[in-house]
Amino acid sequence: MSRFQLRSLALAAALLPWLAAAAPLSLDGALDLAAQRSEAARAARAGAAGADELARAAGQLPDPMLSVGIDNLPVTGPDRFSTTRESMTQKRIGISQEWLSQDKRAARQAAAQASAGRERVQAQVAVAEARLQTALAYLDAFYAAEALKLTTLNEHHAHEELAASRARLASSSGTGADVLALTAAVGMSEDESADLRQQQRAAQATLQRWVGVAADDLLPVQALATPPEPGYVAAHPAVVMAQRDIELARQEAAVAATNRTPNWTWEVSYGQRTGYSDMVSVGVSIPLPVAPAERQDRDTAARLAMLDKAQANLAEAVRAAAAEYQVFASDAQRLQERIERYRNAVLIPTRQRAAAAMAGYRSNQASLVTLFEARHAEVEVQRKLLALQRDRARAEAQLALRPILSGATQ
Repeated sequence: MSRFQLRSLALAAALLPWLAAAAPLSLDGALDLAAQRSEAARAARAGAAGADELARAAGQLPDPMLSVGIDNLPVTGPDRFSTTRESMTQKRIGISQEWLSQDKRAARQAAAQASAGRERVQAQVAVAEARLQTALAYLDAFYAAEALKLTTLNEHHAHEELAASRARLASSSGTGADVLALTAAVGMSEDESADLRQQQRAAQATLQRWVGVAADDLLPVQALATPPEPGYVAAHPAVVMAQRDIELARQEAAVAATNRTPNWTWEVSYGQRTGYSDMVSVGVSIPLPVAPAERQDRDTAARLAMLDKAQANLAEAVRAAAAEYQVFASDAQRLQERIERYRNAVLIPTRQRAAAAMAGYRSNQASLVTLFEARHAEVEVQRKLLALQRDRARAEAQLALRPILSGATQ
């Protein structure tokens, strides 16, 4: 069975329980689906497999060279183009082999293995990126759905209060101004719902792009475990890739250093003559590095410069990852503080205002417009609270899912 078929069966096995039970999709389930169906991760895994094959071949000797020819063939005179009349003419067959020392082959294989290791890390990066983008899309879709519930409730309130206002106007206990104000309020609430439906559908489409299924019902997101700063920096994709770049540059510099010793080529040939003794020739070809300071040493210096570049890139990646962690961690902490403050200082008083407006309306001491405004203010406060919670969850997702996790190449 091919790798593609195995992958398809694994993806089907992951999808069937969710489809059969028609259960709401959880964040963990979405992350698993995204990791399994990521084409970027599959491409990176294929690249890693190819690099592994090249690493196995890198330690081998070059293929031997077969040579066949005719030496000293007459081209003038009565014996021209005859292979049997001239004693010096011989048919020759030989084989030659370029010889690389064990040190050279080991250095080339180590460089190829370093390249393969970099490709394997790239596969982990692709999986981590797929999981992160899936989580962000999941959070956008979930909180858009929660906000839509609030605007739908507000729309329902507006329709109820408009109907009541029209009934009061018909009984001469209401005013036309109230009816017009509530008519406008209905239009505004319907537009808010339409806007949120648009946002929800866009977020659901983005989520489906990662998980492969339409997820209309999403479970609430549990708190994500965030790593400490050293763990985040050490597993950050840019840092891990920079470390692999250093190893690859170091091994390539070692390969360049071995080029100062030339490769010898051995050759053995057998010559056949007519009427005379056959002959065997043995030879060796040795390149002469007449200007190593201008050729081999410069190649080595170039590779060492690339190593220095990779080390500088690693230092910069570590700084950027540390700053990124501090930004996300600070955002998560400040947003949590804002959520608690907003809930206590804004949401509770707004709910009390709505309750007071309802009591005033029932006792004919407040108008329907006043009641709607109080209810609408409560909905807006709840929407603002949802937006803060979404932003905090997105910051936590960045901290939890951006680093490369063990087992990410599954």
